Amino acid sequence: MKFPKEKKMYCKKCHKHTKHKLKEFKAGKGRTLAHGNIRHEKNTNHGYGGRYKYIATVKKQNKTPVFVAECVDCNAKQPYTLEKRMKKVVQE
Repeated sequence: MKFPKEKKMYCKKCHKHTKHKLKEFKAGKGRTLAHGNIRHEKNTNHGYGGRYKYIATVKKQNKTPVFVAECVDCNAKQPYTLEKRMKKVVQE
């Protein structure tokens, strides 16, 4: 789906409708000491305990795209999502 790079929307900081730049959201690096990672390492790397059994889950192919909307006036950032699921988003 084609999507614009700028959109006029409401800014919570300015309290008015202003232009916002839209960038696709990318998640940061995961924490190595998070509880889920520690648990996973404990199950996989322990001596002669055998193989860790993974629970097979079927993932959906499409995701709802998440954008970060940055106000042109005050540079306040807020998340902006589209309701539809899609494989690819092209910004023009």
